[in-house]
Amino acid sequence: MKSPNSSQPTPQRRNRRTALRYIFFDTLSAVLAWALLFLFRKVGLENLRFTDLGQVLADSNFWRGIVIVPLGWLALYTIQGTYKNVLRKSRLKEFLQTLTASIIGVVIIFFALLLDDQVGNYRGYYLSFIFLLLVHFGLTYLCRVVQTSSTVRKVHRRQLGFPTLLIGSHSKAYQTYLDLENQETYSGNMFVGFVSVDSDCQSAAESRLTAVIPYLGTVADVKQLIEQHHIEEVIIAIEDHEQQQIQQILRTLDGCGDVIIKITPDARDIILGMVRIDSIFHSPLITINTRLMEEWQYSIKRLCDIVLSLLALIILSPVFLITAIIVKCTSPGPVFYTQERIGYQGKPFRMHKFRTMYTDAEACGPALSRDDDPRITPFGRFMRKVRLDEIPQFYNVLKGTMSIVGYRPERQFYIDQIVKRCPEYLLLQRVKPGITSWGQVKYGYASSVDEMCERLKYDLLYLENMSITTDIKILIYTIGIIFQGRGK
Repeated sequence: MKSPNSSQPTPQRRNRRTALRYIFFDTLSAVLAWALLFLFRKVGLENLRFTDLGQVLADSNFWRGIVIVPLGWLALYTIQGTYKNVLRKSRLKEFLQTLTASIIGVVIIFFALLLDDQVGNYRGYYLSFIFLLLVHFGLTYLCRVVQTSSTVRKVHRRQLGFPTLLIGSHSKAYQTYLDLENQETYSGNMFVGFVSVDSDCQSAAESRLTAVIPYLGTVADVKQLIEQHHIEEVIIAIEDHEQQQIQQILRTLDGCGDVIIKITPDARDIILGMVRIDSIFHSPLITINTRLMEEWQYSIKRLCDIVLSLLALIILSPVFLITAIIVKCTSPGPVFYTQERIGYQGKPFRMHKFRTMYTDAEACGPALSRDDDPRITPFGRFMRKVRLDEIPQFYNVLKGTMSIVGYRPERQFYIDQIVKRCPEYLLLQRVKPGITSWGQVKYGYASSVDEMCERLKYDLLYLENMSITTDIKILIYTIGIIFQGRGK
């Protein structure tokens, strides 16, 4: 199959345009459901005559609901992750997702807006609840299933597809390509090119493969190719005797964003029940889950970051001001210390802190601090003990370059040294760095690369156990360290 035309919109733009259509119809459905609920309550429960329906339009509660209620629904859908990957929705998952959100949303509306209303008996509450649930769900799902069905039809007719990179070697890669191209129901994989596991591409099967899709290089080029061709999906198809290379390939793919990774299964995988398929007509593939948390947890985590950062900057503003004055008065130099660090997906960002060292601290090059470091000012030593120097990082959290809980971001200079000894450090870049971390709580600041590698195991544990509950525990321990002055 031919690779996608460069003149076509990028996957991000297609997804964004489709998401905007979902948002428009979700808003329209919420407005209609609220208006119909209001009419039902006035006519069905309060026996208002149709000739007096003008009273509805004169009711301020009606208009407040028209504005506030749809915004609440959109916030709930966003937290749920409804508007991510809208081009890959299935009608069954759409049904379950819409039903779940409708039940949660109607319960919230019922307790927040309707429970205080004066009705003749409890039957009115039950009828209102059931009416809103059925009408809202019906309108919302109807609009969504029409859009989802339209997208599915376009995929099946090959009018819409997802740029895909095939990684493999020999006959397995060629057979996988044929299986996906010739399956009864097209799955949407638009092959941009083929990447060889080996350094050369000489086998007969690979020669047949490169005759239909371009040969783009080796695994070492994958990250660049994904960015260059806007790849959405990577399929790994390697021979059984090459299975040991999968971990290396996955490490290479780590940090490539929301790219979907799939692997062709062998007989053992099928027996062990590792293969899950979305359609009985599609070729069986193992999907590698690169998401560390459910989408709603990511949304809650970001919402908490914003709220807590705003509260911290407001409540701690007197401390912020006093600290800035003391820093300025106790040692010459700027109040803030800004340095480039490496964050999410390996992207550099500027991290801000109160300056705790003398201005010429790194005149001889980068150096890690230690307990008796003469470069640290007397007040800087106190700030480090109670973490006052970290307060400006709440600004980084608001910007979205950091999270409150994550891992400690490092400079590229030290990352290069860490990766030589512990290449798994790069796994941390799957999440945003944080003001505090499991490593900071359990180990503290590191004064050497060896200590950084030792602290790494705690941060990797955080990845394996990442959740809102884990974040709360780390925050509680961090607050304890601050009040006990156990920083260094």
